[in-house]
Parts: sequence; structure tokens; C-alpha cells
Amino acid sequence: MKLGVLKETTAGETRVALVPAHIPALQKRGFEVLVESGAGFLAGYEDASYKEKGATLLSANEIIKQADVLCVVRGAAASEDGESLAKQLNKKQLLVGMLEPYQPHPSFDALLKNQVTSFSLEMIPRTTRAQSMDVLSSMANLAGYKSVLLGADVSPKMFPMMMTAAGTIAAAKVFVLGVGVAGLQAIATARRLGALVYAYDIRPEVKEQVLSLGAKFVEFDLESASGEGGYAKQMDEAYYEKQRQLMIEVIKDMDIVITTANVPGKKAPILVTKAMIAAMAPGSVIVDLAAERGGNCEGTVPGTTTVIDGVSLVGPLNIPASIAFNASALYSKNMATFIENLFDKETQAIRYDDDIVAATMISKEGSLTHEKATQWIQGGAN
Repeated sequence: MKLGVLKETTAGETRVALVPAHIPALQKRGFEVLVESGAGFLAGYEDASYKEKGATLLSANEIIKQADVLCVVRGAAASEDGESLAKQLNKKQLLVGMLEPYQPHPSFDALLKNQVTSFSLEMIPRTTRAQSMDVLSSMANLAGYKSVLLGADVSPKMFPMMMTAAGTIAAAKVFVLGVGVAGLQAIATARRLGALVYAYDIRPEVKEQVLSLGAKFVEFDLESASGEGGYAKQMDEAYYEKQRQLMIEVIKDMDIVITTANVPGKKAPILVTKAMIAAMAPGSVIVDLAAERGGNCEGTVPGTTTVIDGVSLVGPLNIPASIAFNASALYSKNMATFIENLFDKETQAIRYDDDIVAATMISKEGSLTHEKATQWIQGGAN
């Protein structure tokens, strides 16, 4: 069976779906790996490295013709060229990658028309067995780390306390909103840089994790919003309004605020209002990691840093692509592990009865197979 790795075509996407280090293990499982020339160059992986590990370098057209499985970072609705790729595939081929199955998109029509079986890695379940395949957690980890560096770069203040002959420099105060994978890594990174770190999450059970990293957990008199799979669930507007009123007293004293609240398939909730921004001191910085989902802050402009009442509001896009070498390595491990789990070791048949396979399969031979994704793709859910 042949695995094809294509160069990403979406603007700004520098990651690659498989790195050379993971090719030998796939070969031992009986897979032949085909890689488009230059696919890993922007991530720091040269063609020679792929050759050394036994991959065959081909053009994109040849890979699309020959591969049984197309391994991508961005496919379908997640890719600028997703519809074009989908139209070139056939019912004997599989598409595996981040497909963004949260809304209608012509690429899904093409996948269904050509009877392509597709797997969306965003849908990996949050279970112990699936951890090594969880691309969202892998990428969120890196985003949390980089968010602190972005905030430190924009801020006019340094993070650690420092005693000098000219006086003592007070440590910066960092407030992390949302204690998921990205939030925890942001807390750890800010602490390593010497900041005083505070964190808040609508799931009170994460308090122990926050304290274990040396940060302070901010508590409000609100009901728990713990959802399935370790995610926070969507709450009503009255809940968020009360949360904002309580939060303004905390946020006004912070130098750096990092927001990380995302609900899969939903618009990001507004956590930081313009009133909160106005209460912050000039020179403060907000890094909105939910910018791609509309933002957690009023006034966030995706891909841009704006200044509101003297506060810099950073709306980064695709942070993992800015750390492409490591992001590709993590994504590749997730991908390789998923591929190994997808096929039976002896027969190479797809393991349709496996819970991880079932949870990620979006389409099969002309039909949508994932209940939630079917609603999203058909426009029946937001």
C-alpha cells in the first residue's frame, strides 16, 4: 500500500504531514511512502532526508495517481486547494488530514461524488488510547508556548523580577483564560520566563493542574461548564455576561492576557470585552489564540495586531506553522500512529469497527458517515 505526502498549498502553511524519522516504522508495516519533492522544505526537512529513509520522491500529479492514502496537513475545507484535490481522487483512495468538517464546503461534495473515504484528524476522541494521535492537542501545546513569546515580544515589560543597582524590576503579571492544553503550556512557559501567572477556566476541576504549575487559580461564583471529552461546553449568553462582569476586576491589573477558549465547531465565545480592554493599563497586551474562530476578544482582527485604548490586541493565525519543524514532527507522529491503527496488521484492511477510526471517518464510498459532521456539512448545525 502506498502513502502519499503532498506539499501543502494553503498560504502560510509550512508544515508537512510526515517527516523522515517516521517513515521506517511505516515501511515495516508494509507501506511504501511517496513524497512530493520539496514537501518538507519549509519545515526544515530536505528531500535528501526523505530519500535516506527510503521514501520515493515524485511530482504531486504522480502521487495523486499512485497513492492509496493521501496524507495531508490541510485537506478539504481546511485547504485553499481542498476542492481541487478532492476532485482528483477516486473511490479507491483515502484522504487523511485536518479537513475542517464544521460547515458546508464544495470539497465535501467532490469527495462524496468521487466516493472517497476520508478521515478528519480534528475528530480524534479525547481518550487515553487516542492520545498519541491527537493532532489538536499536539498543535495546541505549541500554540500555548508561542503565545507567551508573542506577548513578551509586544509587551514593553520584561517577564521576570530583576534586582539591579538602578532598582528592582517587578515581575510581569500574566493572565491565562482557558486551561486546556494550550492554556497549560502558556502557564508553564510564562512561569519559566519568571512572570507571576494567574489562570481561569469555567471547569473548576483544572484548579489542581494550575496550582501544580506554580500559578494562581482565579475563581468566580459560576456553575461548572465541563463538557464531553475534556472540552468546555457551550453556555448561554447570561452565563458569559456574568463571567465578564466578574472578570473585569481581575483583568484590569494584568500586563499580558492570553485567551485560549475554543469550542470545536463553534464560534469562539467572547471573554474579553472592550470595557475590559479599556480598564487595562496602556502598554498591556492580549494574545487571542481563538482568532481563527472569531476571537475571544471584542476587536480581534485575525492575522493582525491592533491597538485599542493603548492595549495591543494580537490575533495570530496558524501559530503551529511558525514552529514548523517541531509542529511537523508532532503532527507526523500523530499521523503515522493513526495510519498504523487504521489498517489491520495482517490483512491491511481498514478497521472500520475501531472506535478511533469510526470517530474520525467523515465519508465512505459516497456517503457521509459521521453524525455531527454530517449536520455541519449539510448546514444543519452551527
